[in-house]
Amino acid sequence: VKGLTGNAFPLVSGSRSSKTFKPKKNIPEGSHQYELLKHAEATLGSGNLRQAVMLPEGEDLNEWIAVNTVDFFNQINMLYGTITEFCTEASCPVMSAGPRYEYHWADGTNIKKPIKCSAPKYIDYLMTWVQDQLDDETLFPSKIGVPFPKNFMSVAKTILKRLFRVYAHIYHQHFDSVMRLQEEAHLNTSFKHFIFFVQEFNLIDRRELAPLQELIEKLGSKDR
Repeated sequence: VKGLTGNAFPLVSGSRSSKTFKPKKNIPEGSHQYELLKHAEATLGSGNLRQAVMLPEGEDLNEWIAVNTVDFFNQINMLYGTITEFCTEASCPVMSAGPRYEYHWADGTNIKKPIKCSAPKYIDYLMTWVQDQLDDETLFPSKIGVPFPKNFMSVAKTILKRLFRVYAHIYHQHFDSVMRLQEEAHLNTSFKHFIFFVQEFNLIDRRELAPLQELIEKLGSKDR
């Protein structure tokens, strides 16, 4: 079993576990980021995902990555929310993505040594941690003219790397439930959008994507 641990970024103390999962992260209406989100949604509607993920002309790369990271958090939050009743301490005692990949949680602050925990617990830690990064105005400024921090790209990469693990867990451990709920088209479209985005800007190391490599190749082969 390959143990893949999280990098050292702070996590809020205590876990805010809830069956309804995390609140949606809203981008303020009327803001430039809101306009960017609307642009992203419009280009997604064109059906060409490779084109839809490209940086719009004249836009700031950090802002484009920030808007899309918030959007992916909301998408994954919603997708995982539909299957939480099937992802339990009993059904998923470890956070895995198939038999070869197991994830242990560490945040470098409250949990310095990676801990082995159930998938629902791991995903709760992970999504709470992501939510706290997105809510931090010094990391994800929502006001026009407030600069992004120098470490923004490394924070965004860590967030996306960890969000990928939720997709990987859903595909490997809960795809039968997704099929029963008739959510597979929604999941596949969301994941394809996510993968094309991280590939476009080289945001996740190829080794981290290994648990879903076959699926990634299959999704990509149709658009080459």
